[in-house]
Amino acid sequence: MGGGIAQVVAASGRRVSLHDPFPGAVDRGLAAMRRSLERLDADVDVTLARIEPVDDLVPADLLIEAVVEDAGIKTDIFRRADETLPPAAILASNTSSIPISSLAAATKRPDRVVGMHFFNPVPVLKLVEVIRGLETSDETAAAIVALAGDLGKTPAEARDFPGFVSNRILMPFINEAAYALLEGVAEADAIDTIAKLGFAHPMGPLALADLIGLDTCVAIMDVLWHGLGDPKYAPCPLLRQYVQAGRLGRKSGRGFYEYA
Repeated sequence: MGGGIAQVVAASGRRVSLHDPFPGAVDRGLAAMRRSLERLDADVDVTLARIEPVDDLVPADLLIEAVVEDAGIKTDIFRRADETLPPAAILASNTSSIPISSLAAATKRPDRVVGMHFFNPVPVLKLVEVIRGLETSDETAAAIVALAGDLGKTPAEARDFPGFVSNRILMPFINEAAYALLEGVAEADAIDTIAKLGFAHPMGPLALADLIGLDTCVAIMDVLWHGLGDPKYAPCPLLRQYVQAGRLGRKSGRGFYEYA
């Protein structure tokens, strides 16, 4: 997601500083961006020249955080970003479910903290969910809505509830598909085929979960479950079992399906 976001921002003519603490992650991201830009028949070298790998947070006009769905990790990034970026900078999170207000509370600029939730694959999908925290200012929200438009995206505003709109609807769909598989209602391929052809979805829910990452799905469902206090959002036991077994989806080579 971080690489995809960097790509669309750089393609809009803006300079991007790209950071990931894991060795080799930025190089893999840049290689993926090159392949993506080539498929889109874009000006590859010009776009990539606007992206500079950096060793840590750097001063900028905007931070877009896209790390793992872990509230502690995200909170630490926002605390450090508040110290590093200039006071007028906006701090945005690509979080799928973690409350924006809780991230804003780690900063001295809660009015300039906002959710900017992209969808995977970022260069292709048009939606950006813009989430206003409790203290997000009108100016900040308007700036992110305008930026999304500049990036060729369609912004849709949501309020700061667990899961926002997209995952509050999507995760129960994925969860129910996992229960259908667990209970032997149908095999994975049949479940996905029924969803694709019956609902005109481009991808079935189990294949989509593999793309998102089963660990990410479980993390989002846990936020929904505990944040909304409703057990209907609790992850299917099969999802937890797959995560415990390291079957995380595409990124690990195996989830509901196997990948080369």
